[in-house]
Amino acid sequence: MQKSALITGVTGQDGAYLCELLAEKGYRIFGLVPRSTRYAFGNLDYLGVTDQVDFIEGDMTDEASLIRAVRRTRPDEVYNLAAQSFVATSWEQPVLTTEVNALGPLKLLEAIKDFAPRARFYQASTSEMFGNSHDDGLQTEQTPFHPRSPYAIAKLYAYWIANNYRESYGMFCVNGILFNHESPIRGPEFVTRKITVNVAKIKLGMAERFGLGNLDGRRDWGFAGDYVRAMHLMLQQDEPDNYLLATGTPHSVRDFVNAAFRHVGIDDWQQHVYIDPAFKRPAEVHALHGSPSRAAEKLDWKPSVTFEQLVAMMVDADLARLKGLVAPGMPGR
Repeated sequence: MQKSALITGVTGQDGAYLCELLAEKGYRIFGLVPRSTRYAFGNLDYLGVTDQVDFIEGDMTDEASLIRAVRRTRPDEVYNLAAQSFVATSWEQPVLTTEVNALGPLKLLEAIKDFAPRARFYQASTSEMFGNSHDDGLQTEQTPFHPRSPYAIAKLYAYWIANNYRESYGMFCVNGILFNHESPIRGPEFVTRKITVNVAKIKLGMAERFGLGNLDGRRDWGFAGDYVRAMHLMLQQDEPDNYLLATGTPHSVRDFVNAAFRHVGIDDWQQHVYIDPAFKRPAEVHALHGSPSRAAEKLDWKPSVTFEQLVAMMVDADLARLKGLVAPGMPGR
């Protein structure tokens, strides 16, 4: 029998890649979209899966719309990918971030509990919840949390409420603690895509310099397409549990910049990048470095795209966009 999945945040990076995966597996896919983004299908168009999704209007801050969505679809699986996902914005809009990222999952879980109790639920958690725990070490599922932003604090609430509904109501709820994952359809406000867009512009003679914040911050960057495979695998297990997804290899922002410029044949990247104090955050997370060993053991999962391949993929996509090789309306245009 055909499985069905309800995906919140379906128009985002992870939502688009997850739709691509589930469509290949023959799922019926329902995507929750706020009215304000009803026709913002650039990411789905980029991957060629827009026609594979049945769209339902709803909002993570509106409990009634979540109830209607769950009652209408009665899904086998629910992937909560919706979030105010930009850490810097959470300092400017902490209340909205909390309403969407913390209370939104609670409202969705209530709807599932009452109208689709057999559905399997995936909550998109984040490595930002670790904050500066184990600055120089390897973070695992057992590492203590020390969130350093309103975004991370809200996500930590959602993590614990998903655990609570699993333990209290016997629901199949899992948390995927995902480290940074990128792709050619990453939003241009994120540092990785900001780097690749500007490197492409400089290569094409469309710009000379651009500003960044902390070049020393270290992150464990992987490919979003790899990570959605693990999301799906988590919901296919016999028992629900939480899993950390990472490559196990951290790199600094400076490493990312260097790799991007090197890919286009520019060696003197320092001439094109300056430090902009405007990008400094009230509280910085210095290093995030995750161990994927449990996911490898339990889910038989490992990343397929290396750091260098990821950077090259993103730079090449932005070069193509800027050269006009991608139709207007695609992400980044």
